[in-house]
Amino acid sequence: MKNILLVVFFALVASPLFAQQTAPELAFDSVPDFLKLPAGMNFGEVPGVAVNSKGHVFVFTRSNSAGGPAYAPAAAQLLEFDAKGVFVREIGKGLYAWAEAHTVRIDKDDNIWAIDKGSDMVIKFNQAGHVTMVFGRRKESADEESKPWEHPNPPLAPIDGMFRQPTDVAWDSDGNIYITDGYVNSRVAKYDKNGDWVKSWGEKGTGPGQFRLPHAIVIDRNNNVYVADRSNRRIQVFDTDGKFLRMFTIDVPSAPGTVAVYGNTPAGAALAAVIGSPNSLCITSGAKQVLYVGELTFPGRLFKVGLDGKVLGVIGKSGRQLKQFSGVHQLSCPSETEVYAAETANWRVQKLIVH
Repeated sequence: MKNILLVVFFALVASPLFAQQTAPELAFDSVPDFLKLPAGMNFGEVPGVAVNSKGHVFVFTRSNSAGGPAYAPAAAQLLEFDAKGVFVREIGKGLYAWAEAHTVRIDKDDNIWAIDKGSDMVIKFNQAGHVTMVFGRRKESADEESKPWEHPNPPLAPIDGMFRQPTDVAWDSDGNIYITDGYVNSRVAKYDKNGDWVKSWGEKGTGPGQFRLPHAIVIDRNNNVYVADRSNRRIQVFDTDGKFLRMFTIDVPSAPGTVAVYGNTPAGAALAAVIGSPNSLCITSGAKQVLYVGELTFPGRLFKVGLDGKVLGVIGKSGRQLKQFSGVHQLSCPSETEVYAAETANWRVQKLIVH
């Protein structure tokens, strides 16, 4: 009897908390032409955006693709804009780690962290733009095995301190570092504040504590770790030791008539598989913290979500116009009413004012 009760208990804990089926649409504006690039310069795909304490905006873009062959170019530039959207500088021009831009984050001391999916590296810059710490190591061009990672199932065993297509980074209140090692290894790696390896947790799978593409990570002020488990269509919550606490999903139906920006518009089971799939996460710093969650390319919405997983509101829909989205790959939310959305499919960053 005791064993049966334990099984039931763990089954209940492991079950996703299904969010409400309806949520209010939030009124918001998108600031037109906010970021001002130099004449003749354009973004490529924009997978990364972050904002520092001065309101400066950092954009990690898949541009500069003239620097390599057609099928394996160096597609990464890290650009800084001031609080009014005026271009300031390029950081790390021609950096050895640049291969395929993925995300950028700013820590509490305004250090700049860039995560490069192509080189398997995470780079820490100080405010002056100088490299102060590196994590992971890219394959050497001279090595015959220097080619894109294969995806055997199950994956090959991970190696401490090395990554296979990492995706994001976050920090707890003690300065410990958490990196989602996402596309191949399906785990979270933890380092201490000095950059020394501590541990990792997670593996490929669908159970609690397992992942199918941990794509984004944020940590609240109580040191709860939120991981966007994208292909499992859920957000999992852990303590800082990797103990599974809970998980929740977003199940708000898409508006009828919504059309994909590219590719076939999903329907039926294909639509159910992508509704609420968490592509990006940010967490506010106000007295009452909330999450903003960016959906995968379709239906392409943003969600305002309480830390308990309750959907508080829906923002926008799929499309190419201002106030529409496609491929919101990273979010930055310096406040509950100011949100920056980096879009891969639309090659831009939108500054949103949420009412």
